[in-house]
Amino acid sequence: MLFLLEFINHFFNAFGAAVVVPIMIFIIALCLRVPVKTAVRSGLYAGVGLTGFSWIIGEFTPVVTKIIRQMVDNSGIHLPVVDIGWQAGSLASFGSSVGLTFFVFGLIAEFILFAVGITKVFMPSNLWNNFGFMIWGTVAYYVTKNYWLALGLSFFMLLYSLLLAEIQADSWSRYYKVNNATVCAPHNIVQTVPAILLDPLWNLLGFNKVKFTPQSLQQRLGILGEPTALGAILGLIIGILGNLNRLGSYQAWAQILQFAVQLSAVMTIFPLVTNVFAKAFTPLADSIDQHRQRNAGSSASADSVNDRKRWFLAVDDGVGYGESATIISGMILIPIMVALAFILPGNRALPVVDLISLPFMVESIVALTNGNILKVIANGIVWFSIGLYCSSWSAAMYTGALRHYGAVIPAGIVLVTSFNLMARPLNALVFAAFISQNPYLIGSCIVVYLVLLVALRRYRPQIWRYLRRMADANVGTVTAKDKHV
Repeated sequence: MLFLLEFINHFFNAFGAAVVVPIMIFIIALCLRVPVKTAVRSGLYAGVGLTGFSWIIGEFTPVVTKIIRQMVDNSGIHLPVVDIGWQAGSLASFGSSVGLTFFVFGLIAEFILFAVGITKVFMPSNLWNNFGFMIWGTVAYYVTKNYWLALGLSFFMLLYSLLLAEIQADSWSRYYKVNNATVCAPHNIVQTVPAILLDPLWNLLGFNKVKFTPQSLQQRLGILGEPTALGAILGLIIGILGNLNRLGSYQAWAQILQFAVQLSAVMTIFPLVTNVFAKAFTPLADSIDQHRQRNAGSSASADSVNDRKRWFLAVDDGVGYGESATIISGMILIPIMVALAFILPGNRALPVVDLISLPFMVESIVALTNGNILKVIANGIVWFSIGLYCSSWSAAMYTGALRHYGAVIPAGIVLVTSFNLMARPLNALVFAAFISQNPYLIGSCIVVYLVLLVALRRYRPQIWRYLRRMADANVGTVTAKDKHV
């Protein structure tokens, strides 16, 4: 069995996401009775989009990381837990027996959960992000040596990730204008929690009345409010923060201006790649909609909110990365999170490499707040600050698991983390319950999930209508029908 699992792992790694995902999209398209020509085109768009994302992020990550390290060096403060990026965690998760088992049987479970109606989100269309479940099970197995407990943790995280994905699915689809699609990456979907729970507080403080969106910025600032110019301005600010101790040198200004142009390029080019990638899912989403409307006929259930049979494709969160409010919020949060890492008492974790992932990490918040950048930043500050403590707490366990399962840790670093994978308050809470091996704590997690699942199945239209009202209450934001990505 282990040999078979390792063979499947090697097979997927050999071909890579840019090949496997298009094949999966092609098969799904055929199952939805999309014409073969269109199905082929969808698969190719998916491959092109993923390749474009990989190239842009691959080139931009070292540049951002260098600036961030300079900010850290300028502070003179050194924290013992260093973020080395999600890639090491992904490698370790595929190197463990628990991770490999989930990669195969988790995929089967995703088909079954969708087929029997426990979830209305078709997760296999985004199978490459399953390592986000695998890494928590891998670390749990390293800590407890209990194979079935660790595997159960990975499956339980799949369950509540699908639950959260469906809760925010209508809002995500509506905001990012990809019909019948949502994101379900386990390391990003949990941001749905603060976006919903903290919204009444932000409204009480008047954040919903503040016009801080890409559209309002463009109206007020003209050309300076366009994504290209905003990228340059943000690049200048972040570049200066990374060079505060040598602003008198031309080398510093060379780096600052280069970074300004590079960030401007990312904010200009990424939406173009996003549009290509989104085309991969448009025929599939339209087919889902046509099928839904044929079944609904002229009844009231033709309304997408009230249709209890409506389902969603899980898409890669790269679809939303380049959207203006998303990437602006993510870039603004970079220096904020670095500063908070130093300020927060008792924090030991230093976010570095994974800060480039912040636009991915705020997508659900952006959708649920209708692009209110002030709310996105406020939610990010609260949630990711708690996440830093989660990274600090789990660092020894995470580092041990990485070393045990063959991931390379940079020389001179004692403890490591991944800001994108481990700075997750909800994930960390469930992880703590499972590794305690206390049946009452584990049972409590399961009971809470079941209560929320029953509520979602029974009150989904009401939940979605509430979230729509919540999003539309933000003054100065645009509705889905007026928005152009």
